[in-house]
Amino acid sequence: MIGGVPWSPLPDADGPPPEPVGPSIERVLRSLGAPSSDGLAALFEDWGGVVGEAIASATQPLALEDGRLLVAVRDGGWASQIRWMEPDLLVKVARRLGDGVVTSIEARVRPR
Repeated sequence: MIGGVPWSPLPDADGPPPEPVGPSIERVLRSLGAPSSDGLAALFEDWGGVVGEAIASATQPLALEDGRLLVAVRDGGWASQIRWMEPDLLVKVARRLGDGVVTSIEARVRPR
């Protein structure tokens, strides 16, 4: 009992069934301009398919913060390479997530 009322984890048989929150969260994220969680997960999971295996072998996406894609690189040379290739990489990422979702790419050196 909670406050003198019998408690049951099941919804009232006369009321509507519970609804999953995933679709609602997706709508809120989209209204805020964020990519869908499925799209972002697909980008992270298929990083090599997006940027190419050579780049993916030395880099790893970490997070998306305010339009900035944070990417781990194994050394300073790759950080420079990512900065140089940023315009091309943004085009490739936009094909996956849509225009304007990722506006910049920041490389962070994190040796494996």
